Amino acid sequence: MAKQVQQLERVVIRFAGDSGDGMQLTGDRFTAETASFGNDLSTLPNFPAEIRAPAGTLLGVSSFQLHFADRDIMTPGDAPDVLVAMNPAALKANLTDVPKGASIIVNTDEFTKRNLAKVGWDANPLDDDSLAAWNVRKVPLTTMTVRAVEGISISKKDAERAKNMFALGLLSWLYNRPTQGTIAFLESKFGRKPEILEANIAAFRAGYNYGDTTEDFAVTYEVKPAPMATGTYRNITGNLALSYGLVAAAQRSELPLFLGAYPITPASDILHELSKHKKFGVRTFQAEDEIAGVGAALGASFGGSLGVTTTSGPGVVLKAETIGLAVMQELPLVVVDVQRGGPSTGLPTKTEQADLLLAMFGRNGESPVPIVAPRSPSDCFDAAIEACRLALQFRTPVFLLSDGYVANGSEPWKIPDVDSLPDLRVEFATEKNHTAPDGGEVFWPYLRDPETLARPWAVPGTPGLEHRLGGIEKADGSGEISYDPANHDLMVRTRQAKVDGIARFIPELEVDDPDGDAKVLVLGWGSTYGPIGAGVRRARREGHKVAQAHLRHLNPFPANTGEVLRRYDRVLVPEMNLGQLALLLRAKYLVDVTSYNQVRGLPFRAVELANVITGIVEDVEKRAEAAGLAQESGVR
Repeated sequence: MAKQVQQLERVVIRFAGDSGDGMQLTGDRFTAETASFGNDLSTLPNFPAEIRAPAGTLLGVSSFQLHFADRDIMTPGDAPDVLVAMNPAALKANLTDVPKGASIIVNTDEFTKRNLAKVGWDANPLDDDSLAAWNVRKVPLTTMTVRAVEGISISKKDAERAKNMFALGLLSWLYNRPTQGTIAFLESKFGRKPEILEANIAAFRAGYNYGDTTEDFAVTYEVKPAPMATGTYRNITGNLALSYGLVAAAQRSELPLFLGAYPITPASDILHELSKHKKFGVRTFQAEDEIAGVGAALGASFGGSLGVTTTSGPGVVLKAETIGLAVMQELPLVVVDVQRGGPSTGLPTKTEQADLLLAMFGRNGESPVPIVAPRSPSDCFDAAIEACRLALQFRTPVFLLSDGYVANGSEPWKIPDVDSLPDLRVEFATEKNHTAPDGGEVFWPYLRDPETLARPWAVPGTPGLEHRLGGIEKADGSGEISYDPANHDLMVRTRQAKVDGIARFIPELEVDDPDGDAKVLVLGWGSTYGPIGAGVRRARREGHKVAQAHLRHLNPFPANTGEVLRRYDRVLVPEMNLGQLALLLRAKYLVDVTSYNQVRGLPFRAVELANVITGIVEDVEKRAEAAGLAQESGVR
């Protein structure tokens, strides 16, 4: 008898288990198949910082959340509709996020007395009424996996490890996901281990068939593909998109790309990815420490390459002196900071956007640096190209502020036409540019382009253009060492003017204000884009008029930023920090803004922001109404 198929607009699934249960792999595969099916999607991987947290404990829980829909979505979802819990720790750690009435699929084999004790449960919640508010599906995943691989020459431990594939097969059947891609993936991953390959495929198919044959699941669900603009799409993570953006920028600038980096979570994937692209002229250098990484990158820029260094907050601190040297030398350098929870080691695998002030001011002296921030995983591609454009055009280090949420999250990405990407080619200095007092021609490395204030970029070895660079203050024009007070004042102001002048070369801040009469603006930066957008949508569906804007360029701000802020009665700035952008806006534009801040290591929830937005809009409306009544009373 064919099972009923129920149509859904959207689903949020969370896979959760021990850090050794393969939840990230399971989530990645389900995401890949969902992307190939054509749904819009957004993901949120969440895993422990420890390399191997104690098995079966709350500290060792790893999860992967996926939101997919038949329409445009902006976040990985506020709460799961389905939780797949591989053990008691996964259930306990995630239960508070699961709304009443949602489905929970549990691996009953792991609910042993010992595992229950590890999470502080005296009794098995599967045996009493403590889970009565949820739709609990009890599945002996481990037992059925071992049974499915009987006859294959693998150990019991390896057989049990395949239980994540059983779970993936079951969920693939439940939501009508394609299976061919997963089979091909397993063949590629385990092709040299035929027994392991056979076991994983057997477990995957067994899970799929179990869903199809068991009476425990009487309904299967379908989420139709989402309408999207015509083009070729692929699923992409933020770190991968950023890597591709750097490669594309190097190709469009016709420069070799050099990455000097020290591995650090959550930026290491960029180093791993770029190391695969030597055929595009990419050179990667895994340095012994953060200082060596940025020093090598700056040296590569001096030699005529596009120099890049990648890190997270703790690494930025170590790189600060060399970034200041790049400011003094006025050489292109892209500093990628994939932000994470701090301070110190903080929350290495969790997200935060608290390095904005570090990027702005975290160097000695007056050391201005442009700052660019991507808003989503796919936007990391364009943001990387933009950071490289600014670095090359203005001869300056540029900060690219990603974060753990966009770096590890994924979404569909429409692959761009290469010819549509900006032309980033630069002209190196090839001729002497100044007439000396004796009438001879010399090269001055600090003569400037009158429009951009960028100095000439002379590659070492160019005949007649020999020059010295260092960290001591330069004389205007000649670049000689100078301790002259007036010259130092001039150079400090010139370097600041160069960065400030970038505002003329970037787009103005765009505001999404459908009717043009909203009194409240929600302004964000970085990865708050998705939650803010989803929150604004909810508020608008409730009949509230609210505008939204998002900053990609954080230094300098777009030229019209002050005018936009003054246009609205209230400006709400949600941030995953304690109000760093709000502080900068207040200081620069003398306009008050309302901060809404959280530093939980997780992105904002859409419903939470919608409630905050609604409260502010209603307050503004009440004040306007009261002011109108008072004015009317005064007229009478």
